[in-house]
Amino acid sequence: MIKLKRMYSLPDEEDGERYLVDRMWPRGVSKDQADLTDWLKDLAPSDALRRWFGHDPERWGEFRRRYKLELHAEVKEKLIRKLANKAQNGTITLTYAAKDTEHNNAVVLKEVIENQLGAG
Repeated sequence: MIKLKRMYSLPDEEDGERYLVDRMWPRGVSKDQADLTDWLKDLAPSDALRRWFGHDPERWGEFRRRYKLELHAEVKEKLIRKLANKAQNGTITLTYAAKDTEHNNAVVLKEVIENQLGAG
């Protein structure tokens, strides 16, 4: 199972393994508060793509397309397979800092990991 959660929400036991999937550390959250299994900066969108998107819902479709292309890099696909394996055996939670819970990179990453699970 794959869950999504803002980093500003308190961790709980139902989160399973928690992974931050943003390139930058969220302001005001200590590493102890975050209670992360790992910080997967390499799975975050490139700085250029992140700046271009700017969390503008009108750019969501194009952001999703471009981000999925970035996720096809070999090193990223290896991490995605690792997360898919973990999700198959338990719960993982992808954490992010964005205020918009519907239009952020974790949403796209979850979809990509679920597609990997369907293909495997």
